[in-house]
Amino acid sequence: MTGDFYLYIFIMFVVSYAIRVLPLTLIRKQIKNQFIQSFLYYVPFVTLAVMTFPAIVEATNSPVAGMLALIAGILAAWFGADLFRVSVICCVVVLVAEFFV
Repeated sequence: MTGDFYLYIFIMFVVSYAIRVLPLTLIRKQIKNQFIQSFLYYVPFVTLAVMTFPAIVEATNSPVAGMLALIAGILAAWFGADLFRVSVICCVVVLVAEFFV
């Protein structure tokens, strides 16, 4: 049982290390392909969105309150609110929605 634990840790280490080292060793020139450049530009944003959006809905007592806060945050950001205002608006929407839902 203990041997399996160390094997799993070693496999996680190899995969994590390979993800970081392979691009540095295989890609030595500047990437000129526009599609790959735009793909690599948006990868951090997509990763953040994939981790954040489910947490927004599941962090509240009611998924409806989370969805309302998500919609309010998107609308506030769309109309030019900064990050602090968007977060305050989302918190207020969740607080109010928790009373009614």
